[in-house]
Amino acid sequence: MIIVTGATGVLNGATVERLLERIDPSGIGVSVRDPRRAQHLAERGIRVRQGTYDTPDALRASFADAKQVLLVSSSDLSADVVRQHRSAIDAAVAAGAERILYTSAHGTGFGTPYPPLEIHAATEDYLAGSGVAWTALRNGFYGDLGQLLGPWRKTGTIAKPADGPFSWVDRRDAADAAAAILTADRQPDGPVDLTLSSPVTLADFASAASELTGRHIERVVVDDEEWVDGEVANGIPEPAARFTLSMFQATRSGHFAQPGFTLARLLGREPRSIAEQLADQSTGVCDARS
Repeated sequence: MIIVTGATGVLNGATVERLLERIDPSGIGVSVRDPRRAQHLAERGIRVRQGTYDTPDALRASFADAKQVLLVSSSDLSADVVRQHRSAIDAAVAAGAERILYTSAHGTGFGTPYPPLEIHAATEDYLAGSGVAWTALRNGFYGDLGQLLGPWRKTGTIAKPADGPFSWVDRRDAADAAAAILTADRQPDGPVDLTLSSPVTLADFASAASELTGRHIERVVVDDEEWVDGEVANGIPEPAARFTLSMFQATRSGHFAQPGFTLARLLGREPRSIAEQLADQSTGVCDARS
């Protein structure tokens, strides 16, 4: 059985949908914080059990009969996330899982400019010492384009700090890739980069937005401190603004510039382009990161 955590969230919820296209629902289980939110999955024949990264006994019970467990990275910024991940890995090992998969991030490592990457690196290190086969799905960035780009439709500008190349991946493609790996005859061991073959910049987003709307969308580079001040003036706590700034700083240092081809191979096509994602967002098709 394949057990998926975070199945009521966007990413692993989409992964479950892709799994349903590949295998019988009796071979899928989900471990969720609130089983009531997964009723739609239970009605389709998927096993639903309650478990959280903070309740090891319940989590281990929710992993029963698992051959593989897909762990979504914790988004609880108030928690000791590395401890949560270690607890989840321990529960999967105790339940007898033969392989653990984890939604990591491209660029993961210690001493990096972007703090979440150290959390992923610590989790991957713990996986490597677990004694169980493991795969880290190192996804490119994904999430709400509105948060990434700002109110560009209203202002005609993408006004953000200086950036550099990075992979912005459609979450549906990340889910497709995860499902493909989970159901493959042979699975990769260790980290797998799931990124674009041609990383993009915010200038590329501006060009795609201009093409989409038929009007010029300008990429405006804002000084780091000026941008932080503007965010704080708009009600964003300064620590949160500086956290986001670290992402831009990491991109412009070339930290995410490495292209990747595994995602396209798993999908059997090129990943959705940023132009396609912008178009989907404008029609409400694209969903709103890790």
